[in-house]
Amino acid sequence: MKFLIVEDDFVSYTVLEKILSAFGMSVIATDGLSAVKTFESALKANEYFDLICLDIMLPGADGQNVLKQIREIEEKKGIFGKDKTRIVMVTALNDNKNILEAFRSQCEGYIVKPISKEKMIDQLIAVGLINESVKID
Repeated sequence: MKFLIVEDDFVSYTVLEKILSAFGMSVIATDGLSAVKTFESALKANEYFDLICLDIMLPGADGQNVLKQIREIEEKKGIFGKDKTRIVMVTALNDNKNILEAFRSQCEGYIVKPISKEKMIDQLIAVGLINESVKID
Protein backbone atom coordinates (compact mmCIF):
# COMPACT_ATOMS: atom_id res chain seq x y z
CA MET A 1 0.00 0.00 0.00
CA LYS A 2 0.98 3.61 -0.44
CA PHE A 3 0.32 6.31 2.15
CA LEU A 4 0.52 10.10 2.16
CA ILE A 5 1.21 11.51 5.61
CA VAL A 6 0.40 15.23 5.79
CA GLU A 7 1.86 16.42 9.05
CA ASP A 8 4.18 19.27 10.05
CA ASP A 9 5.20 17.83 13.43
CA PHE A 10 8.31 15.62 13.21
CA VAL A 11 7.32 13.33 16.09
CA SER A 12 3.81 12.81 14.72
CA TYR A 13 4.86 11.98 11.18
CA THR A 14 7.63 9.71 12.45
CA VAL A 15 5.15 7.78 14.60
CA LEU A 16 2.68 7.48 11.72
CA GLU A 17 5.39 6.41 9.30
CA LYS A 18 6.61 3.73 11.70
CA ILE A 19 3.10 2.31 12.23
CA LEU A 20 2.25 2.35 8.52
CA SER A 21 5.60 0.87 7.44
CA ALA A 22 4.23 -2.57 8.34
CA PHE A 23 1.74 -2.18 5.49
CA GLY A 24 3.58 -0.25 2.80
CA MET A 25 5.43 2.88 1.82
CA SER A 26 4.78 6.41 3.07
CA VAL A 27 5.34 9.79 1.46
CA ILE A 28 5.45 12.82 3.75
CA ALA A 29 4.18 16.33 3.06
CA THR A 30 4.77 18.91 5.78
CA ASP A 31 2.31 21.56 4.59
CA GLY A 32 -1.08 21.74 2.93
CA LEU A 33 0.08 23.10 -0.43
CA SER A 34 2.69 20.40 -0.98
CA ALA A 35 0.12 17.78 0.05
CA VAL A 36 -2.23 18.80 -2.75
CA LYS A 37 0.65 18.93 -5.26
CA THR A 38 1.89 15.50 -4.15
CA PHE A 39 -1.61 14.06 -4.49
CA GLU A 40 -2.05 15.54 -7.98
CA SER A 41 1.37 14.30 -9.12
CA ALA A 42 0.56 10.79 -7.92
CA LEU A 43 -2.74 10.81 -9.84
CA LYS A 44 -1.01 11.96 -13.03
CA ALA A 45 1.48 9.11 -12.67
CA ASN A 46 -1.32 6.60 -11.94
CA GLU A 47 0.25 5.95 -8.54
CA TYR A 48 -2.70 6.35 -6.25
CA PHE A 49 -2.49 6.67 -2.49
CA ASP A 50 -4.47 4.09 -0.55
CA LEU A 51 -4.68 6.36 2.48
CA ILE A 52 -3.97 9.95 3.39
CA CYS A 53 -3.36 10.78 7.06
CA LEU A 54 -4.18 14.47 7.23
CA ASP A 55 -3.51 16.89 10.06
CA ILE A 56 -5.78 19.94 10.29
CA MET A 57 -3.40 22.57 11.66
CA LEU A 58 -0.89 22.91 8.83
CA PRO A 59 1.13 25.73 7.28
CA GLY A 60 0.13 26.82 3.78
CA ALA A 61 -3.40 25.44 3.70
CA ASP A 62 -5.16 23.82 6.63
CA GLY A 63 -6.19 20.18 6.50
CA GLN A 64 -9.90 20.95 6.11
CA ASN A 65 -9.08 22.94 2.98
CA VAL A 66 -6.74 20.22 1.70
CA LEU A 67 -9.46 17.60 2.21
CA LYS A 68 -11.92 19.65 0.15
CA GLN A 69 -9.35 20.24 -2.61
CA ILE A 70 -8.50 16.53 -2.85
CA ARG A 71 -12.19 15.59 -3.10
CA GLU A 72 -12.68 18.24 -5.83
CA ILE A 73 -9.71 16.88 -7.78
CA GLU A 74 -11.09 13.34 -7.53
CA GLU A 75 -14.53 14.50 -8.67
CA LYS A 76 -13.07 16.28 -11.71
CA LYS A 77 -11.13 13.11 -12.59
CA GLY A 78 -14.27 10.97 -12.25
CA ILE A 79 -13.06 9.17 -9.14
CA PHE A 80 -16.04 8.26 -6.96
CA GLY A 81 -17.15 5.87 -4.24
CA LYS A 82 -14.75 3.11 -3.26
CA ASP A 83 -12.21 4.33 -5.84
CA LYS A 84 -11.57 7.51 -3.84
CA THR A 85 -8.50 7.74 -1.64
CA ARG A 86 -9.38 7.08 1.96
CA ILE A 87 -8.62 10.05 4.17
CA VAL A 88 -8.25 9.92 7.94
CA MET A 89 -7.84 13.17 9.82
CA VAL A 90 -5.11 12.91 12.47
CA THR A 91 -5.29 16.00 14.64
CA ALA A 92 -5.22 17.49 18.11
CA LEU A 93 -8.57 19.17 17.43
CA ASN A 94 -11.38 17.34 19.18
CA ASP A 95 -14.23 19.84 18.80
CA ASN A 96 -17.55 19.09 17.13
CA LYS A 97 -17.11 21.85 14.54
CA ASN A 98 -13.91 20.36 13.10
CA ILE A 99 -15.13 16.77 13.33
CA LEU A 100 -18.41 17.55 11.55
CA GLU A 101 -16.70 19.67 8.90
CA ALA A 102 -14.23 16.87 8.14
CA PHE A 103 -16.95 14.24 7.76
CA ARG A 104 -19.11 16.60 5.67
CA SER A 105 -16.10 17.02 3.38
CA GLN A 106 -15.94 13.23 3.04
CA CYS A 107 -13.13 12.04 5.27
CA GLU A 108 -13.46 8.40 6.26
CA GLY A 109 -12.02 8.63 9.77
CA TYR A 110 -10.87 10.95 12.51
CA ILE A 111 -8.11 10.26 15.04
CA VAL A 112 -7.46 12.61 17.94
CA LYS A 113 -3.81 12.84 18.97
CA PRO A 114 -1.84 11.43 20.65
CA ILE A 115 -1.35 8.88 17.89
CA SER A 116 -1.20 5.25 18.93
CA LYS A 117 -0.71 2.05 17.00
CA GLU A 118 -4.09 0.81 18.22
CA LYS A 119 -5.95 3.90 16.97
CA MET A 120 -4.26 3.71 13.57
CA ILE A 121 -4.86 -0.04 13.19
CA ASP A 122 -8.52 0.48 14.13
CA GLN A 123 -8.82 3.12 11.40
CA LEU A 124 -7.10 0.92 8.79
CA ILE A 125 -9.64 -1.80 9.59
CA ALA A 126 -12.57 0.67 9.63
CA VAL A 127 -11.72 2.04 6.17
CA GLY A 128 -11.26 -1.46 4.75
CA LEU A 129 -7.52 -1.37 4.07
CA ILE A 130 -6.60 -4.26 6.35
CA ASN A 131 -8.44 -7.24 7.73
CA GLU A 132 -9.42 -7.44 11.38
CA SER A 133 -7.29 -10.57 11.74
CA VAL A 134 -4.08 -8.59 11.13
CA LYS A 135 -2.02 -8.41 14.30
CA ILE A 136 0.93 -6.07 14.70
CA ASP A 137 3.44 -6.44 17.50
